[in-house]
Amino acid sequence: MKVAVLGSGTMGSGIAQIASTHSCNVILYDLHQDALDRSKNKLEKILNRLIEKERIDEQEKTRIQSGISYSTSLNDCSGADLVIEAIVENLDIKKKVFGKLEQIVNQDTILASNTSSLSITSIASACQDPSRFIGIHFFNPAPLMKLVEIIPAIQTSNKTIDKTLDIINAWKKTTVIVKDTPGFIVNKVARPFYGEATKILEENERTNAVKKMIDLAMTNAGFRMGPFQLMDFIGNDVNYTVSETVYKAFYNDGRYKPSLDQKRLSEAGFLGKKSGRGWYNYNDPEIDNDFKPDQSFIDMVQERIVTMLINEAADTLFRKIASKDDIDLAMTKGVNYPKGLFAWADEIGIQNCVNRMDSYFDEYREERYRCSPLLRRMAKNNESFYKA
Repeated sequence: MKVAVLGSGTMGSGIAQIASTHSCNVILYDLHQDALDRSKNKLEKILNRLIEKERIDEQEKTRIQSGISYSTSLNDCSGADLVIEAIVENLDIKKKVFGKLEQIVNQDTILASNTSSLSITSIASACQDPSRFIGIHFFNPAPLMKLVEIIPAIQTSNKTIDKTLDIINAWKKTTVIVKDTPGFIVNKVARPFYGEATKILEENERTNAVKKMIDLAMTNAGFRMGPFQLMDFIGNDVNYTVSETVYKAFYNDGRYKPSLDQKRLSEAGFLGKKSGRGWYNYNDPEIDNDFKPDQSFIDMVQERIVTMLINEAADTLFRKIASKDDIDLAMTKGVNYPKGLFAWADEIGIQNCVNRMDSYFDEYREERYRCSPLLRRMAKNNESFYKA
């Protein structure tokens, strides 16, 4: 099978590695030769580390490397059975690329985008045959993260969906089917993890101590990183852009309102770890010997953020964007949440979740604290998500 990957950045390179690992002939395309060279050198380092960890041997390393060809010519994508685009998150640019690509590839080639937040249906509209277009959203780092969101456009055929599932499942990934909705599952449901954290910060002194307590609250709850740690890891430019895209795509729904503080960090070039400074300063880290956590504050942070995440998951199910099982699977496999949010809701109690949401709305009168109709209906009927 021949797979073409467009874009040799972190995501594109990772997808190329996955495809080659599973015996595909891969063309990794980029406009810039220096970007391709960096990708090739990075793969060398990754494979050497896998050898050191005794996960692969030299023969396997050579096989994976030889399975990837690097090209600055889009014409080399001809003959591909599957093309996955992982270029800049710009709708117009993506449309132009697929418009050109469709003139090069075969009629039965599956065309796919790895976009994290743009409309699959809109990108597909640039194709003469949109029935073969689909969203295939990997998570970073793609070779390690098990989850892949499969997003059919309105125009996508069932044949394309079935063939795509067969391919990605053969690559040993966990797939979930998602309606073409802003943010899909993960980037929609996860918005409160960042948005509520920044909202809490805005209500308090914007100090490292407060940020560290918010991060500590969530790592104590079982998350691998706190919100500010994770935003700095992702990059404030990337994270803010996703938040803004989801907010605008939902017609400025207040539940997805981005953080002005994060916008200013992005404008200042304080992007996080990759720039040396973000929510935290990594070039001159603050000594925190005097850091004293406030347990009542930590409890409040956990309650607010977890409840908001549950409410967003319930809204996602209420809108029929994905199934209950796929939503829980996406959040545990896609972003390593400590447990599924519906299972967490059962643990807390649906009525307690409703009461919390109503208390937040009573206090703030902001749209972000609108309780999901599904939670309210379940509480009224004394229902739970998983309990008999």
